Amino acid sequence: VQLQASGGGLVQAGGSLRLSCAASGSIFSINVMRWYRQAPGKQRELVAHITNGGSTNYADSVKGRFTISRDNVKRTVYLQMNSLKPEDTAVYYCNADILRAYDNSFNFYWGQGTEVTVSS
Repeated sequence: VQLQASGGGLVQAGGSLRLSCAASGSIFSINVMRWYRQAPGKQRELVAHITNGGSTNYADSVKGRFTISRDNVKRTVYLQMNSLKPEDTAVYYCNADILRAYDNSFNFYWGQGTEVTVSS
């Protein structure tokens, strides 16, 4: 199982970016999908999550600016980031609870991270 994140880059404050994270491999089912971020010198923090039914939750710092969504057919989770601020600068990681075809329980899988830099 692999999670491949993409979409990071350099953007000016007030701009937008859309991150994507696609899961691949011998997957039977995907439950919760999440986006985390880790800024330099700080701990990794949960940004948003979405269940397989579409329920979402956000960190207070991104509410109203970020939107998480998913395409269950494509096994992909997205993070639309609008009104970006310099404090959003971080490496963004995707994470998912995945049941492989030959497992009997869900396990966490991490993507490799994609860097977002917001200039002031």
